[in-house]
Amino acid sequence: MGDNFLYLTRIGIDTYQHAVVFMRRDCHVCRAEGFNAMTRVRVCTDKKSITATLITVSEDFLSHQEAGLSDAAWQMLGAEEGEVAQFSHAPAVDSMSYVRGKLYGESLTHDMACAIVHDIKQGNYSDVQLAAFVAACADDKLSLQETISLTQAMVDSGERFRWSQEIVLDKHCVGGLPGNRTTPIVTAIIAANGYLMPKTSSRAITSPAGTADTMETMTPVTLSFQHMREVVEQQGACLAWGGSVSLSPIDDIVIRIERALDLDSEGQLVASVISKKVAAGSTRVLIDIPVGPSAKVRTRAAAENLSHHLIETAAALGLRVETLITDGNQPVGEGIGPVLEAIDVLAVLRNEVSAPQDLVDRSLQLAARLLRMTVVEESGDELDVYYQQAKQTLLSGKAYDKFIEICQAQGGFKEPELASFKQTLVATESGIVSYFNNRFIAKLASLAGAPNAPKAGLKMHVRLGDKVEKGQGLLTLYAQAQGELDYALEFYRSHPEAIQINKEIL
Repeated sequence: MGDNFLYLTRIGIDTYQHAVVFMRRDCHVCRAEGFNAMTRVRVCTDKKSITATLITVSEDFLSHQEAGLSDAAWQMLGAEEGEVAQFSHAPAVDSMSYVRGKLYGESLTHDMACAIVHDIKQGNYSDVQLAAFVAACADDKLSLQETISLTQAMVDSGERFRWSQEIVLDKHCVGGLPGNRTTPIVTAIIAANGYLMPKTSSRAITSPAGTADTMETMTPVTLSFQHMREVVEQQGACLAWGGSVSLSPIDDIVIRIERALDLDSEGQLVASVISKKVAAGSTRVLIDIPVGPSAKVRTRAAAENLSHHLIETAAALGLRVETLITDGNQPVGEGIGPVLEAIDVLAVLRNEVSAPQDLVDRSLQLAARLLRMTVVEESGDELDVYYQQAKQTLLSGKAYDKFIEICQAQGGFKEPELASFKQTLVATESGIVSYFNNRFIAKLASLAGAPNAPKAGLKMHVRLGDKVEKGQGLLTLYAQAQGELDYALEFYRSHPEAIQINKEIL
């Protein structure tokens, strides 16, 4: 062993999915290798190696013989306290030349996409380089063929489920509509009808909650590949976090950067959705595309274009996809935030009188479409037959029973609990509720702490077209800390256009 080694120690710093190594700037390795702050370094033990970003320190919490690892780096390396590691400069990332070319308008070939995905998976890209990749693909910069190539590369980079059944169902929503938490309800209905639905979901990117965030308030969602297989084989479905089973593994890395940039790319969205569905072993997928002036997809034309890319990309990878363009003018349900959305989901599954009717109807519509997709390749049957089938499954309690069984198989069920800090915001004038800014509503819930504070968020008390009186409650904010509640309140007061009330049409 050369002189460029240090003893590893875990220093308990959470850098999310970003591998970081800490060294004293005056240690022998930094001096000999010419390392500086933010250098990309290769960390090698006898059993594994990773690429990490270097942070140099001058304090005595590290000795000259130690290198500290962030939690992410520790887990990626599978390190042990006091283990010996060697350090060197990370090799050049050749695939960055393809990213630079894309930034200047060149097209990505299949081989280029594979090289980029490989380097991202290996941790060779720094956050700056990942941001460049996200920017290069942003908006509509990826052609259909580039999207297909990227999707295939993402599928090939991870593990893949293969099921014995021919019909394996799934659904997805492209997002942008707060509270649209139909997935747990639909999955329970489909599984209760005897069909296979291995549902993996993402955590929130720019929203106050993803399905995985909501489900985690009720049951474990971080499942191993084998555990997920066992749950699906036993219960016919699961409701797991896709990032834990290495299906299209670079997707969650890219999502972390998209979240930081508050940026979505249509091509990457398509690649993300389709790659995960193919990797999960799905064969027939329904995709919900909400459309509204403040939704992620603003116009019918944009929705139809996205629908075309989803269907064609899926077909190129042997997957049948149908899309459903839905109303995205206002939040769905009452709760926005992991726990608040979980409470809505349970109210629907338990057939409670207080259950949000729009969430009930939306879930049944989606379940009905999926049930019709099981019959023949192109069914001409009336949708109402399948709607009634889905409705009966829900009203009979079979969907709720199946949901609890899925949760138990994943590690147990627990009742979600609300945050203790709350404040109701009231109408400053009488009138008719005429507009919701979905983006502002989502940001309001995020500023209250969601999804990182799972009990935080907001509960809506009004819908479009409702008549309200001055002083009537419009929504209630929930937070896990007074400071976060105050932060959200300040945003709401400075953005009165989040909810518009028209007093002229009374």
